[in-house]
Amino acid sequence: MKSYNSALGKLNKNNLFIKNELISIKETLNRISASDVFSKNNYPSSDNTAFDGYAVNSKETISLNNKKYKKFKIIKTLAAGDNPKIKRIPKNSCIEVMTGAIIKKPFDTVIPIEKIKFYPDKKKPKYIVLNQKITKNEFIRKVGSDFRQGDKIISKGQYINSSHILALKTLGIEKIKVKKKLNIVFYPTGDELSDKKKIPFWKIKNSNTSYLNSYIKNLPINLEIKKIVRDKQTAFFKKEIQKKINSNADIIITSGAISAGKFDFIPNIIKQFKPKDIFKGVSIRPGKPIMFAKFINNKCFFGLPGNPISTAACFRFFVMPFIFKSLNISPEKPILAKLKGNFSKKRKFTRFIKGRLSFSKKGNVEFKILKGQESYKIKPFAKSNSWGVFKNGKAKFKKGEYIACYSSSGINEFLIN
Repeated sequence: MKSYNSALGKLNKNNLFIKNELISIKETLNRISASDVFSKNNYPSSDNTAFDGYAVNSKETISLNNKKYKKFKIIKTLAAGDNPKIKRIPKNSCIEVMTGAIIKKPFDTVIPIEKIKFYPDKKKPKYIVLNQKITKNEFIRKVGSDFRQGDKIISKGQYINSSHILALKTLGIEKIKVKKKLNIVFYPTGDELSDKKKIPFWKIKNSNTSYLNSYIKNLPINLEIKKIVRDKQTAFFKKEIQKKINSNADIIITSGAISAGKFDFIPNIIKQFKPKDIFKGVSIRPGKPIMFAKFINNKCFFGLPGNPISTAACFRFFVMPFIFKSLNISPEKPILAKLKGNFSKKRKFTRFIKGRLSFSKKGNVEFKILKGQESYKIKPFAKSNSWGVFKNGKAKFKKGEYIACYSSSGINEFLIN
């Protein structure tokens, strides 16, 4: 039986080749950038004012002090979006400017409205009166002070969010290359599953479908959900696999029917398609029966255990890393947290433990193991916000040790590039 790290190594060698596509930035939310994206312009594109006030030429204020004042004639009012061109600019003049208004030479500094003295009065001012030297570039947003032409906006493999879209639009970029969405087909299996609202006590709700469907909403994935495959529908399932291998599907996923029971028919069917690479069973808990196969036509298969928590753990720690690698997303970084209690496990197994990350009074990140780690129990999973990964090769973990932890969602870590 493979170790967890060995299984991940096998997945890394078999990641999918996903093509790129050029799309409008309006469609890029939650997509993955296929290349570095650079600014084509400076931003701000011109010097502009950071406050409402009056713009003057700082050189004309050099000689001013408490004993010597000067009047500056108000020749124009400029708001954000106004054409800043002025035909004639006399000496000792100024312009009234609103926040965002473009500042052109000879004007090179701004005095906030609160500090202005007017002449003859504030109601009908014709001049402003200054009695001190004004430093150049006061209250001015300089051209390119945020983005300069050639600055990187987004890195290759970066998950695009609404903040990126704001930057792209501001900088005049309308289209970028992204990785195409992955096409995933999901088959829940088992006679015990039901999609009905009311079910007898010997049946269970088809929760895996709802979980995976909601889990990947924020990922660049097209998910096709199939009807429940029943225990005796082996011939039907074989035809379905053949059909999907020849379709545009990238990944085929099943839940259930992969262990060693009488109705665990999936492994034998998958092997009939003579995959390029395959493994079955990993020394992990929950999720030990997990199966993976790579076909010769750039398609792959994941068989997840049917138990809801096992499905969640295997999707989080096998399917998600495989998706990240295939989409060229930067490797996920764990959060190192101190254990709040002791923990013991079998030495040869990696354990995925449901828990909660929090901060101590001293600001340390801590991981609390929740009660009820049995794979059938969903209450602690509903209360958790993270997984703690207790690696193989060690049986006992003491309070205060650092543990690698991962968010339950799988989203926040891969935002770090």
